[in-house]
Amino acid sequence: MRRAVFLDRDGVINKAVLRNGKPYPPERIEEFLMYPEASAACLQLKAAGFVLVVVTNQPDVGRGTQKREIVEAMHDRMCALLPIDRVDVCYDSALSEFYKPAPGMLLRAAGELSLDLSASFMVGDRWRDIDCGRAVGCTTILIDRGYDEGLREQPDHRVTSLLEAAQIILRRP
Repeated sequence: MRRAVFLDRDGVINKAVLRNGKPYPPERIEEFLMYPEASAACLQLKAAGFVLVVVTNQPDVGRGTQKREIVEAMHDRMCALLPIDRVDVCYDSALSEFYKPAPGMLLRAAGELSLDLSASFMVGDRWRDIDCGRAVGCTTILIDRGYDEGLREQPDHRVTSLLEAAQIILRRP
């Protein structure tokens, strides 16, 4: 069994679009701006042997307010620049078993990639990510972006960047 780092997309790898203190996904490819530290963090984690899996809710596609092709173009750009092993996307609404905080995306990836969830990490910027990781026994790391929303569960670690999260992960046996 291998160890993985599950990464939320918006607010972790790329900048979320903030409106009234709340994060939203970019709507256009031009708005898809990756954090400068994302590359270094992912390269360090990959070099240490972690499987890198992006898990992202994109319900605007299911609602018809975002085009799937635009989301996939964002993922193509991300994967061209980062050593991501897999991207799992939930295009459905909160009723889906794959919509975080439900753990469906993590469970599916773990089964298909032979991942040890108890030795893996979930890195996110919102309560849904932390609850999702907790549900399957991952160590959880919140990247605190100062959003105007609370948490339901406390993360194992709280950081301010993906690079800081990677440093915590790399120190763990």
